[in-house]
Amino acid sequence: MLKNLTPQPPDKIIEMIGMFKADTRTDKVDLGVGVYKDEKGKTPVMRCVKQAEARLLAAQDSKSYVGLLGDLGFVGAMRDLVLGDAVPESRVSGAQCPGGTGAIRQLLELIKMAKPDATIWYSDPTWPNHPAMVKHLGLQAKTYRYFDAESCEVDFDGMMTDLGGLGADDVVILHGCCHNPTGANLSGAQFAAITDLLNAKGAIPFIDIAYQGFGDGLEEDVAALRAMAASVPQMFIAASCSKNFGLYRDRVGVAMAIMAEPSEMGIVKGAMASLNRLNFSFPPDHGAKVVEIILNDPELRADWRAELSEMRERMLVLRADMADALKRETNSDRFEFFRNHRGMFSRMGLTGDAVVSLRETNGIYMVGDSRVNVAGLPSEKIGELAKAIAGVA
Repeated sequence: MLKNLTPQPPDKIIEMIGMFKADTRTDKVDLGVGVYKDEKGKTPVMRCVKQAEARLLAAQDSKSYVGLLGDLGFVGAMRDLVLGDAVPESRVSGAQCPGGTGAIRQLLELIKMAKPDATIWYSDPTWPNHPAMVKHLGLQAKTYRYFDAESCEVDFDGMMTDLGGLGADDVVILHGCCHNPTGANLSGAQFAAITDLLNAKGAIPFIDIAYQGFGDGLEEDVAALRAMAASVPQMFIAASCSKNFGLYRDRVGVAMAIMAEPSEMGIVKGAMASLNRLNFSFPPDHGAKVVEIILNDPELRADWRAELSEMRERMLVLRADMADALKRETNSDRFEFFRNHRGMFSRMGLTGDAVVSLRETNGIYMVGDSRVNVAGLPSEKIGELAKAIAGVA
């Protein structure tokens, strides 16, 4: 049987990690891997996480299973963090999942269960796992224009033109903030226009919110999401704690489905529990319990917000410094978008040949589409990085 398997295409980011590790140059720079890095190039464990884990270790007296929907205290805390009071609790069904990726997968499974012929729309470009999972599940897919490669900003006119082809019950995946891979974000007014279009078409938004707090602030990053949630009858939300809590390897995420009527709660909750049972039975507890402890303790929550602000501000400073350095090297405003983008990533607008040249000549590693991890920029090397990038731009 196994001989019938066909080779799978390599994951480009994993492939790049392998090349970086094999590179013996001591001055090489990794701008590709999507994890936050501090000024020492390390991915730290947040202070509040260490404290919450210590409390958990001292208090936990069982490793028995949690429920099929996971830790409901965690689910409720995440619902409040993401949605605030935008939607009544009686209209939101939530399930703990293994990471934001697991949440996306479970919601796509839920959509397939409810409407097997549903069409899923996602941005061009988008996070590669979006199209991969949609394809693997056999769902119909369409793309909408999002990024203008010339200006490195949102192609909103193209986006709205393409979404004009939406049908009733079509599902549109939108990045809640900090668009991956481009870093180019929709404005509040643009989100509002999309909301009006979705309501007019009878289509349903699916928000992937993986970077809340990494853009402009915890509340600012979900303001447009909350406004949309308050206006539409149905919505899907996949939220991740990998970035803003630094819990990458602990796989902490939540899937939420907003329904038109509270009377639908029982059947939706039952379907989400069934899907969890089919895919992994019970979600892992440790990371979710840590998040619940932090969000429900005023002192730990305040420290978390403070450290998250430090991380966000550091990335904003790196963005400004890099934009300034590129302006000096190019004597132009071509890279001013780098200052204006938000989140951990930006797409630089470089050709594939330029990306290869930077890797081979300068030991600068970025994803083939020229996506760079802003948090990976070593502040002491920004000048030489800018010079190298300007040399191939």
